[in-house]
Amino acid sequence: MAVSKTVPAERVRAAVAAGLTVLGENRVQEGAAKASEVPGATWHLLGPLQANKARRAVEVFDELEAVGSLELAHRLDRIAGEVRPGRPLPVLLQVNVAGDPAKSGFDEAAAEAALAELAGLPNLRLDGLMTIGRLVATAEEARPTFRALHALSARLRAREPRLGPELSMGMSDDYEVAVEEGATIVRVGRALFGERPSPMGREDSSGRDVQARPADPGRRDASTAADPR
Repeated sequence: MAVSKTVPAERVRAAVAAGLTVLGENRVQEGAAKASEVPGATWHLLGPLQANKARRAVEVFDELEAVGSLELAHRLDRIAGEVRPGRPLPVLLQVNVAGDPAKSGFDEAAAEAALAELAGLPNLRLDGLMTIGRLVATAEEARPTFRALHALSARLRAREPRLGPELSMGMSDDYEVAVEEGATIVRVGRALFGERPSPMGREDSSGRDVQARPADPGRRDASTAADPR
């Protein structure tokens, strides 16, 4: 997936023409504006969703990747039944497998406890799981997070066949490791579109701004590698 946050619509249209037709946006308003200007793409919402923007998100996006609470799931189920009756909304459950207090989403125990209720919502289609890992110095340090999400998916799907197999994990610096650990969706922005200007520096794997960290001369730079998707 090409993460097109902050990228002008004309560049995104060129990316779609080149074959990058699955696009991710972090903010509902920006995604809504681009979706009207960039035909031929499938749009995923990656960032956290505020309750007052849930209806607009359902109207605009083809898939929501950060459903991290029962409350939000029930709200989306109700809205999807109104906005797109008979067409369940594809979603991914966000799981904080790294136990990072700075990240939102279900913890593993909560995801397991809520799974049957989530799968029973008639207007949502549970395509799989996503996670946003901790900021780490090397791609290899992200492997335990990716491996944990894959293992959780296997456990949950053994209990609940209505949960799909998608695993959204990995970004520009670590997508190769994520693919090795079973990722079916990688969220690649900077490696495709270049550095984004930001007063806060770097971005996390959902596209949100985070505090910049000092450069690590030994760190692998995935921007020099080809995107597998």
